Amino acid sequence: MNAPFAVQHLTPAIGSEVSGLDLAQPLAADTVAALRTLWLGRKVLFFRDQRLTPDQQLAFTGQFGELEKYPFLPGIEGYPLIAPVLKLPHETVNFGGLWHSDTTYLEAPAAGATLYAIEIPPLGGDTLFANMVLAYETLPEDIKARIQGLKVVNSSAKADVTKTREDRLKEVGGSAPRQEFVSIHPVVRTHPETGEKILYVNEGHAIHFDGWTEADSLPLLEALYKHQRKPEFQCRFRWSPGALAMWDNRSCQHYPVNDYHGHRRLLHRISLKGDRPA
Repeated sequence: MNAPFAVQHLTPAIGSEVSGLDLAQPLAADTVAALRTLWLGRKVLFFRDQRLTPDQQLAFTGQFGELEKYPFLPGIEGYPLIAPVLKLPHETVNFGGLWHSDTTYLEAPAAGATLYAIEIPPLGGDTLFANMVLAYETLPEDIKARIQGLKVVNSSAKADVTKTREDRLKEVGGSAPRQEFVSIHPVVRTHPETGEKILYVNEGHAIHFDGWTEADSLPLLEALYKHQRKPEFQCRFRWSPGALAMWDNRSCQHYPVNDYHGHRRLLHRISLKGDRPA
């Protein structure tokens, strides 16, 4: 049976635009299954020209797994599971504005997320995604041998990433949790659905290798970060109002580009609950 939607790949490595579906309506079980297969293979899917209420975004996302709350921000009014990803015209730092996988400081990081565009600047504000399965597969064999069995300590309080939350945390004052989350995960994890090996370190949250000092860890971490950022692993998505992205947080990283100062940008984000990396 042919899938009831059209697909256009953005790059050989990652990312596909899906057309022909109205995500405001419940999807048939075979359509959800076909989308899941495509999502797992392509790591991130994009859907343009959608008109979704908060309830409809929740319903669509919930067809792909259990939902969970982002740990730092309260949701939009009436919807605790929908986190606003917002930058105001006078602000100079964007939320999450560095290469990262979401919430790897948790024992069970998010399996994925949907992000729905409400307000988009006239130019700029693109998001880059990178395939961490390809990043692992293309590592030199000596590096693969060095990282085999290593674990990495992840923290929610790493300085560069905390800067990207400051404007939003000021708005909510004392109502947001400020504690540090720390978790230890394998540098190479196995995808629980596909069995693929994934390079699972990210510069947003990784502090040091377990049992190593930060100083000893830095050279190898920096080499891995440089490798992960290779353009041949990436795609770049130009947002438009009504566009929705759904990414597999286990197997890709993303980077929201901060090049739209003076403009407001607002998207709604919903997390899919994950499991403990192994």
